[in-house]
Amino acid sequence: MKLAIIYYSHGGHTKKMAECIAQGMSVSPVEVRLFSLDEELDVAYLNDCAGIIFGTPTYLATAHWRVLEWLTTNHSVKLAGKLGGCFATAHYAQGGSDSAIMSLAGILLTKGMLVYSGGSALGKPFIHHGPVALDAVGNHFEEAQEMFTIFGERFVEKALELF
Repeated sequence: MKLAIIYYSHGGHTKKMAECIAQGMSVSPVEVRLFSLDEELDVAYLNDCAGIIFGTPTYLATAHWRVLEWLTTNHSVKLAGKLGGCFATAHYAQGGSDSAIMSLAGILLTKGMLVYSGGSALGKPFIHHGPVALDAVGNHFEEAQEMFTIFGERFVEKALELF
């Protein structure tokens, strides 16, 4: 099974969290590739994926425009029927990271994706909409890395269950 993570990272934080998710996904017998929106994407690989997770830094309480632009103008990668997930990075807890994730989730639903959420059913850590890492709140950024890895593990479990 093929899975992917597509992200935009301005300062490196979102990339680091994408790598943590990929680490969690790699514990299972799946192929995982990361794609930065600053690079050319492998359309054939992405079309073969059973699931794709999208990552964004939070700007003005929403997803970064580069991620939104790709999702709204992409016509080459077929998203319908795939498992989708979202994550965000932000400076502060009140910075709008939940809004950023939900802005992506709405687009994924519109594109026909099955949007993943472990909710509280899987126990702690509770990852309702998708994981968030805050870089200006104590050690949150470093401490959140484990949660991102767990999100990757859970996403793979659901993808294997579904596909």
